[in-house]
Amino acid sequence: MSNLRERMMSKTAEVRAAKDIKLDQQQEKPTSPRTAPGMAGALAQAQQRIVELEKAGTASDVTVADIVPNPWQPRKVFDEAKLRQLAESIREAGLVQPIVIRRAAHGHQIVAGERRWRAHKMIDKDTIKAVIIDLSDEEMAMLALVENVVRDDLSDYEIARSIRSTEKEFPNRKRMAEGLGISRSELYRFLAFSDLPDFVVKDLDIQPRLLGATAAEGLVSVLRDKNAKAVDVAREVWARVVSGELDQSKLARTIKQAIQSGDNGSPSVSDRSIEKIFAGKNQAGSITKDAVGFTVKIRAGMLTEEKERQIRTLIAELFSASSGSAD
Repeated sequence: MSNLRERMMSKTAEVRAAKDIKLDQQQEKPTSPRTAPGMAGALAQAQQRIVELEKAGTASDVTVADIVPNPWQPRKVFDEAKLRQLAESIREAGLVQPIVIRRAAHGHQIVAGERRWRAHKMIDKDTIKAVIIDLSDEEMAMLALVENVVRDDLSDYEIARSIRSTEKEFPNRKRMAEGLGISRSELYRFLAFSDLPDFVVKDLDIQPRLLGATAAEGLVSVLRDKNAKAVDVAREVWARVVSGELDQSKLARTIKQAIQSGDNGSPSVSDRSIEKIFAGKNQAGSITKDAVGFTVKIRAGMLTEEKERQIRTLIAELFSASSGSAD
């Protein structure tokens, strides 16, 4: 993932977001037609078109309920704390910069400004200032994908989901790889997420950074043409990744060894039960019980000093009571 993002960032280092371009600034037109520009050219062209269309339009009040996100937007999980801060800022000072939307079959779709729109929903605003422009599906898809990949540090899973949603905009995968500025082998690595078992996808929807593209490709490969028992083995080994017991880079190898050995990888795996601990929508840790022991893991940063003190006190009391009963 890092190599892909670094390459994209180097290609688009001089490209500014539409919001950073002054509207009274004259933009140079390309001197030659665009043939195979890759991400840098696609991003620059889409941004340029948005700026030009914003100049021609005027902001008006649009009903928040009539607006939906960009269907090609890869990011589905937003930082709730930052959204609340933005919402409070809008509540106190109003919306400084209107969002950009386009007309859809039913209502409007967001071109730029989804966080501002979500913040309005959070504080129950009925309307939002918006500039309405005309933009093609191809421009919407490319802008959403490239801007997010380059600037927002998406996980491999989110990149893969966006690539899959934009696939229909290209005649074939060769052209798609060229348009996205990546090799076909990199493209197929991201597309491997579409072949993952449902139980993996379910966890990735909640925690998209659990699995990288290379590990996803390895998992798909090791499970190809395997029977239901192999999938059950994968399910149990995957639970160790979710709980933090197993690094995702070792997932495919561990499953392969378990399948070849004819069991679930170790005497304790088949007896292992893992219960996730959540703090709101975020996983805070896990409780694992197996033949070896009983383990409670809490992610770094999830405990306050007071909560840690309470846990230590509780454990001390539990074992103190146990010792007293044994005497």
